[in-house]
Amino acid sequence: MLEAVVQNRFAIASVILFGIGLLNMMIRQNLLKKVIGFSIMDSAVFLLLASLGYIEGHGAPIVGEGAADASLYINPIPSGLVLTGIVVSVSVTAFSLALIQRICRHYGTIELDELLERAKKEED
Repeated sequence: MLEAVVQNRFAIASVILFGIGLLNMMIRQNLLKKVIGFSIMDSAVFLLLASLGYIEGHGAPIVGEGAADASLYINPIPSGLVLTGIVVSVSVTAFSLALIQRICRHYGTIELDELLERAKKEED
């Protein structure tokens, strides 16, 4: 049992982090805390993808002198996907924070319940 936990430690950590982020997004009413929860979920997905692409005992996919055997290297595609995902995640987080700032200036709050009430009053 302990051996299985140690072998799957990154997957277990990813599931725990994803759960923390999801609960944070569902329970919290503060928009800023929701963005933080989303970032935690992103990190969990990146950890899982990076851990699935790693092969124990293999090196980085940088071919040196005379070493052209592909079985000696890890798969570079998950690493590239993670890197691309991180760039997209940072962009979405920056856009979300800018949007929250505009919402706060316009409505005077970033609490979701108060925001919906004020938006409804403004609509009427």
